Amino acid sequence: MPAWWALFLLWATAETTKDCPVPCTCQALETMGLWVDCRGQGLTFLPALPAHTRHLLLANNSLRSLPPGAFDHLPQLQTLDVTQNPWHCDCSLTYLRLWLEDRTPEALLLVHCSSPDLITIHPLGQLTGYELGNCGWQLQTSWAYPAVWWDMSLVVVATMGLALLAGLLCTATGSLD
Repeated sequence: MPAWWALFLLWATAETTKDCPVPCTCQALETMGLWVDCRGQGLTFLPALPAHTRHLLLANNSLRSLPPGAFDHLPQLQTLDVTQNPWHCDCSLTYLRLWLEDRTPEALLLVHCSSPDLITIHPLGQLTGYELGNCGWQLQTSWAYPAVWWDMSLVVVATMGLALLAGLLCTATGSLD
């Protein structure tokens, strides 16, 4: 019977690690989930990751940005190491910054920018929204400033009020004569 149990454990381990990305190594954890180690693999983009990834090590690669929502399909993800990558710190890293802020804010000081030149070597956690840039996102500009319409409507209402008051005064003084 112990041989069957060992075979079952071996099968379960193989089954959980079969979705492991090719350049990475994966290890099944005792408490469900995977330890995915992609350190030092020269990755330039994020590989497809198994949905049950719990610990993800992406340190010492060539990652410059991450797509928005890159970790949304990994609800069990607890540990993320993205240090020692040549991050291009612009608005394309907004998702990574917000993800780290929500889960491991101390990691923001360990992620350093390699470009653009103005913010090289700064930690991602110390950058302002202005420094990250807006990637061309702009609020739609109204064809007219809304406050102008409010001011104009107040002038119209005040003018109508004065005209009504003048009309009332004329009729009141005409009836007294």
